[in-house]
Amino acid sequence: MRVIVIGAGFSGIAAGIRFLQRVPNVELVIYDQNAGVGGTWYTNRYPGLACDIPSHCYQYTFFPNTQWSAAYAPGSEILAYLENVVSTYQLEPYIKLQHEMLGAKWDEEHGKWVVRIRAPPGIDPPNSAARIFEDTADMLFTGVGGLSRWQWPEIDGLHEFGGTLIHSARWEARATWQEDVKDWGNKKVGVIGVGSTALQLVPALQPHVATLYNYVRGRNWLAVPFASGKLAELLNKNSGTGNYIFTDEEKKSFKDPEYYKRFRRSLESELNSVHQGTLRDSDMQKGAREAFRANMLKRLAKKPWIADRLIPDFGVACRRLTPGPGYLEALCEDNVEFVPAHIKRVTPTGIETADGKHQDLDVLMCATGYDASYTYPFSITGRNGVSLADKWSPHPQTYLSVCVDGFPNWFFSLGPNSGVGSGSLLAVIEYQVQYAVSVALKMQRERLKSVEVKREAVEDYDEYIENYFPTTVYSEKCRSWYKMGKEEGRVVGLWPGSCLHALLALKHPRWEDFTYERLDGQRNRMHWLGNGMTHNEERMVGDRAWYLSDDAVDVPPGTSLIRCFICGKMLVSDRKIRRVVPLVCKV
Repeated sequence: MRVIVIGAGFSGIAAGIRFLQRVPNVELVIYDQNAGVGGTWYTNRYPGLACDIPSHCYQYTFFPNTQWSAAYAPGSEILAYLENVVSTYQLEPYIKLQHEMLGAKWDEEHGKWVVRIRAPPGIDPPNSAARIFEDTADMLFTGVGGLSRWQWPEIDGLHEFGGTLIHSARWEARATWQEDVKDWGNKKVGVIGVGSTALQLVPALQPHVATLYNYVRGRNWLAVPFASGKLAELLNKNSGTGNYIFTDEEKKSFKDPEYYKRFRRSLESELNSVHQGTLRDSDMQKGAREAFRANMLKRLAKKPWIADRLIPDFGVACRRLTPGPGYLEALCEDNVEFVPAHIKRVTPTGIETADGKHQDLDVLMCATGYDASYTYPFSITGRNGVSLADKWSPHPQTYLSVCVDGFPNWFFSLGPNSGVGSGSLLAVIEYQVQYAVSVALKMQRERLKSVEVKREAVEDYDEYIENYFPTTVYSEKCRSWYKMGKEEGRVVGLWPGSCLHALLALKHPRWEDFTYERLDGQRNRMHWLGNGMTHNEERMVGDRAWYLSDDAVDVPPGTSLIRCFICGKMLVSDRKIRRVVPLVCKV
């Protein structure tokens, strides 16, 4: 079986590891358009880039990093973590960097995906010219993030600006961003936005510029740092409202495997305990509004008028929720101006707002503007020549956010309705990857040509989505990438439920929701049973007692086998009972 993976971020790396680990005789290749692994953590390098959930909850379940520097680790550490994972699992030979997917088309006759790839000159092979080639696979797995396709905001005159114009997603760092801004001490810098990126940019840039102007169109909640209470409890100290830096002593204690396992699990359990806060009119939602309002007012005490323009009327988590360590404090600094007026246009020298005021600027940074519509920059064509772009218009429909009818043998992670409002996104990614691996194993085991979800299963999931989100704050009126950048409409960015809900839904595939084609046109669905022997028996190779291996034997918990002292029979004994005398059977 040949598998093509698109993307070498968290999803693609996890896919590479699990397909190689669990699918026998698999041929694997991972294509990524960037010059390095890491996905969004490779492409994004803007000032202040950091994780916005606790770092110890933003890592693979199977590859813990005990040495994160801070509660919200900087992007450079996350990229280094991913590079370490790739090196540890020796994925380099399977990854083709600077190889961009241009399109994929389903080959009905052969039951394969034909993928068009563009490679730059001198990459594969060395000294080669730029070329476009085709690769084929039995299964296509895409791990393309929902916020990986940036775009400029639609503002009149934006590209007429005569100063330095930068999109946060395309910050070209030389070595470090601090070195890039070392000469900005006399510059006037504008930052457009109040989303997760702007909340990191503003406090990072504030000490390095003469004056910073934050242009804010909407409103947003800023959370109390996630799991800060639990973190303070575990560390036995007040972690504060900022980005807590772990001490050397604390990092040393994390090296104890048992202690760290308890520490990490406690934090994740805390993150998985707040989903009810996303439900409309719930007590937890009401409590969050009160707590976050009080926290924001306290942090804005020096400039209380900002709170009147920033604290929203919509529910907590309607927009992507982030604690934004240092953001509100930066707004209160003397060299920061909070500008809530609507931008009328950008001029060659600065920004003119709707109230007629004009501000000269040297640098203009756009911390907003992503294509969250799941309109990919490549084409995917399924059965009967149907394009994915047409299939997903006016909004995408999927089955459990991992596949879609009419596109057999294609599975994905971080597709429509994959994100989570609380909990661990990385756990969801791992389960989406395992779902695809399970399908690959079924195809291999039962000699299947294609696996395709039924249309009625997609429609049923879609109906569930349509009925779920009106019960949540996500459907309230607020502009969010959850709703493709709109104030109202279909929620396409989030799983319809909690993180734990997603994991259980994905854990066991419902094979009855799929249709199957068998290889070689076989009529009998049991053709895969073969000649009555396994490969190891027929060829007299390998392990022929594999069912006794440690990973195959499932000993019920709380019991152990003990031999009777008198007759020698093997008996089941409760491990919790400590016996002083040898165990005997009733004879």
